[in-house]
Amino acid sequence: MHLSRTLAAVLAAGALALTGCAGDDLPSDNASDDSSSSGGGDKGSVTIAGQNFPEATLVASMYEQLLEDAGYTVETKLVDSRDAYMPTFPGDVDIVPEYVGGIVNFLNSQENGDSAEPFEAGDGQQLADDGADLLEAAGIELLDISPATDTNAFFVTQEYSEAEGVTTLSDLEGKSVVLAAAPDCEGRLDCEGGLSDEYGIDVTKVLELGYASDQTYQSVLDGESQLGETSTTDGTLESQGLVVLEDDKEIQPAQNLVPAVSADFLADNEDVADILNPLMAALTTENLTEMNGQMAVDRAKPEDVAREFLEAEGLL
Repeated sequence: MHLSRTLAAVLAAGALALTGCAGDDLPSDNASDDSSSSGGGDKGSVTIAGQNFPEATLVASMYEQLLEDAGYTVETKLVDSRDAYMPTFPGDVDIVPEYVGGIVNFLNSQENGDSAEPFEAGDGQQLADDGADLLEAAGIELLDISPATDTNAFFVTQEYSEAEGVTTLSDLEGKSVVLAAAPDCEGRLDCEGGLSDEYGIDVTKVLELGYASDQTYQSVLDGESQLGETSTTDGTLESQGLVVLEDDKEIQPAQNLVPAVSADFLADNEDVADILNPLMAALTTENLTEMNGQMAVDRAKPEDVAREFLEAEGLL
């Protein structure tokens, strides 16, 4: 989730412009974080929270549109990182568009400390099963896991790759780099922590410029940073003269998309599973990458891309 995951999450398409009272009580990393209120249904209200990068914004819009169509009044708050919404989920937040590895390992670190052995299964369902006790203790249920997956990835300039002979993350062992990444990257086992501890990379500084953001791209292109964080569904790197380094030690856990729902909310609103599970079945890594491209290349709005997909799949 982080981030990954974290699109190409890398779409500098910009976040979905949302307004309203949804996460007014949610902590926010950033004054520009967007919130939204959609609405008027007769099934009551539902609050969605999530991360504020284009792919997550896209999926959050899909949730919004499906739930609103089913009769819910939807309120949404998107923030910079998982750390910002998890203190209010479950509670003020009912549903989060999540990534399996991201939420399971967040709960693992929360329960067992930052140095806890991470869950590393490369299969989404296995990873969810491994984290079942943590999820239950937190009062969170995962709905159907999508075959669509999007893990963190790290990129350098083509020039740097060729000059330094770097094509894998292992090739950076012992080298000093500045990393441009998400605000919660430092110490995370699938981000700076793993790069430092597993790959032996000397990360001298983490610039909190955002996950697959324009600022992160530009920092690497300008030489301010040598390494930047993006996602495996980023289709824009080649055109910018950037290349992903292979995660040859496979430190990234499975990051299949999945709705994470408050167990109490789900018990009172069982139809939510019937609303969101068909979306999970319809999403694939391929069509997710294509939609990310529509936002990045064509500058399409996330809510428009979301609606077009939902209508094409017969979900709206």
